[in-house]
Amino acid sequence: MKDDSGALFTIGGLARRTGLPVRTIRFWSDIGAISPAARTARGWRLYDAGSVARLELVATLRDLGLGLDDIRRVLEKETTLAEVAAMHVEALDASIRTLRLRRAVLSTVVHRGSSTEEIAQMSELARLSAEQRKQIVDDFLDEVLSDLDPSGGIHTRLRLGTPDLPDDPTAAQVDAWVELATLVRDQDFRRAIRALATQVARARAARRETPGAPENFTRRLIRHASTARQDGIPPESPEAGEVLARILADPPPGHRDDTLLQELELAADPRAERYWHLMATVNSWPPYPSGVPSPSHLTLARDAHLWTIAALRTHRPPPADQPAGNS
Repeated sequence: MKDDSGALFTIGGLARRTGLPVRTIRFWSDIGAISPAARTARGWRLYDAGSVARLELVATLRDLGLGLDDIRRVLEKETTLAEVAAMHVEALDASIRTLRLRRAVLSTVVHRGSSTEEIAQMSELARLSAEQRKQIVDDFLDEVLSDLDPSGGIHTRLRLGTPDLPDDPTAAQVDAWVELATLVRDQDFRRAIRALATQVARARAARRETPGAPENFTRRLIRHASTARQDGIPPESPEAGEVLARILADPPPGHRDDTLLQELELAADPRAERYWHLMATVNSWPPYPSGVPSPSHLTLARDAHLWTIAALRTHRPPPADQPAGNS
């Protein structure tokens, strides 16, 4: 603020002119953020128009979150305002990310009705860096894919799934990430996916040894079983036995009759489908990247497998060492 009158102001007058509290002006003056232009005979500090302008600049920078040390460095030209502002922009961005993450975690707590133990786990998982989140999934993949052919389809698809939680996650994304991290740490889930990956790798290797198979077994299963479901054929019906015969007319390479039901149950594990849904939510994947199964494909495959499993239980006797009625 420019004042050509040459008037001088006491701290009280300066407070009335700027609207700032007297104690704030006195403190800023004591630390050298603003300096008096003169003093009265009794030692009272007097401020001029330049002091008013400097005081208003200090107040503005304080409102923007700058510390007094940084403000003093700017006023004394030890650094530029742009340099200090850039540092504060970076700090504010970090604070905003933290606040957004806290909000998302609390929204998830409200949605889930979480316990105190779950809140601590959610907060810990949500605060992980992108590299730490990736490491959790990499540890899971390293275990379930170890010693398997890296050129296999399931190997490629699983490696595509890296969680990338954004800086401004929604409550749904935080919720999905927490569930995903919990899922991939579960040893039972790891064993199931390991068994499924092994099954796929074994079938792939067998197909290479017997080229020219008329149709991939899984595709044939999905095609026939899906058609049966659409036609309203119950898996327990006599007609289902005919569909099952078509599915098994050319069994998968490496197939063993006594393990087919177990293998199909592994392929139909709903947690495998849930894994991809969670990964898609965390990464905001519409449409899905090439090579990653879409929700519609996952649902179609799961339903076809479940129909075939039910048909097998009805129309094919269990292995000799397995009592009838047990899966």
